[in-house]
Amino acid sequence: MTTAFRAALAFALLAGFYVLVGIVLAAAAFFDVYLFIDFHSRGLQVAIVLTLAALALVRALWTVSRRTKGEEPGVAVERGHEPELWRTVEDLAQVVRTSPPDEIRLVAEVNAAVAEDTSLLGLRATKRRMYIGLPLLQTLTVDEMRAVLGHELGHYSGAHTRLGAPVYRGRVSLLATVQGLGNHPVIQRVFFWYAKLYLRISQAVSRRQELEADRFAVAIAGRDAMANALRKIHTTALGWQLFMDGYMSLAGAGGNRPAQIMAGFHALVSDPARQAELARASERPRETSPYDSHPALEERLAAIAQLPDPQHAPDPRPAIALLADPAIAAGAVENTIWTPEAIARLRPVSWEDMIAHGMYALRNAEALYDLSVAGQRVMGTPLPYLDAAFEAIARGRRDALEHELRQLGWNPTDTLLAGVLGQALEAVLIQHGHARWTLSWSGPARLLYTDGEEVSLSQYAAKVAADPTAIAGLREWLAEHGVAPGYVPPSPTPSTPQPAIPA
Repeated sequence: MTTAFRAALAFALLAGFYVLVGIVLAAAAFFDVYLFIDFHSRGLQVAIVLTLAALALVRALWTVSRRTKGEEPGVAVERGHEPELWRTVEDLAQVVRTSPPDEIRLVAEVNAAVAEDTSLLGLRATKRRMYIGLPLLQTLTVDEMRAVLGHELGHYSGAHTRLGAPVYRGRVSLLATVQGLGNHPVIQRVFFWYAKLYLRISQAVSRRQELEADRFAVAIAGRDAMANALRKIHTTALGWQLFMDGYMSLAGAGGNRPAQIMAGFHALVSDPARQAELARASERPRETSPYDSHPALEERLAAIAQLPDPQHAPDPRPAIALLADPAIAAGAVENTIWTPEAIARLRPVSWEDMIAHGMYALRNAEALYDLSVAGQRVMGTPLPYLDAAFEAIARGRRDALEHELRQLGWNPTDTLLAGVLGQALEAVLIQHGHARWTLSWSGPARLLYTDGEEVSLSQYAAKVAADPTAIAGLREWLAEHGVAPGYVPPSPTPSTPQPAIPA
């Protein structure tokens, strides 16, 4: 089945969707009118079901039609600010015989994409945009970046973006309709199966278009450049997810945010241990689905290997060289990641400080304060002294202490007290300047003493939690570290705004 035929079929199914909506609306109107002519209870039941379903359809489609286009991601770059990047894109557009984009936007995503504002169901183009992920510029070579840009421009040359806009809107309308019919299972099931058919056809068109665009990429930069780019993009995407989950997730904790996001990502993907970890992760088998918008990596690499390899002058420079000033570009893109509230309230700090304060805020601060509050409640002290919790353990009131911790929101486990106590003791060391959470791009953050030795208190905390006689030794240990018996821990920092990171 050719791409053109699949595309025509997708449009036909899109038109059929609106015909199906019209049938439901017409049926509802017919039964409503019919009741006035020949009223009976069975007809009333059918009329009510169809009328309510018709109203749900109209409401869903109205909601979709009222959606306004959101703010464009990233930051637009002018020709005068990034002349080499614009020149590269415009030269490649001539090679693939298409018009260049009207706007280039740098984004904080592991992706490159093109879009086209259209009217008349995609027959008329009004504005073209190209999105280039800054993480790709950090990890690809110029040759590989040219292949990626050639691939995206190939979508313009093949008029793929003309199809994309109406197909996407149809997909949104179908999914909204299925969700809106939640109270009408019979009619919802009809639209559900229709949506599945539409998605299978339209996504098959998208996958075919990706293979077609790969041909443009190979014609521009060669088989090796495009194949390497695809492999690197897959690995970089894994690295970006690791970066977001393991590092950027600490943004906001402790009232801080990283001053240089992209520098941190570059440090992570440049770390040899992380490179080996990501390489292993990229080799794991990947599940495929008929609803995927892109072919599997293995399929694309196999298709690329069959294409003719053109002669071209290689350019192994880092792709970041296409930017006039990478630091300025990174700063502009990073500003789009944060909400105005986050920029106003979060302090920009080094990665070392963000990890130190963020890990303390997420792991230690609440444990220290809640253990003290639990001790206050059990022992009836006027203030939440940390020593009150120790006194509760010494008097054999562990169960009461754990009950108060559960009341404060801690999950009930067999090691509840030991776990909270261990995190609280870590917090005491940090509060008194004896330890600090330390950044590592090779793995998780580590809590280290000032002499570099790793802090390990879990076994000791478990021993103290289980043995009331161990409290005397714990008090001596704390006194050696300058912790007074009347120590009252500070209240945890209130929650702070999170970054507006694109999905």
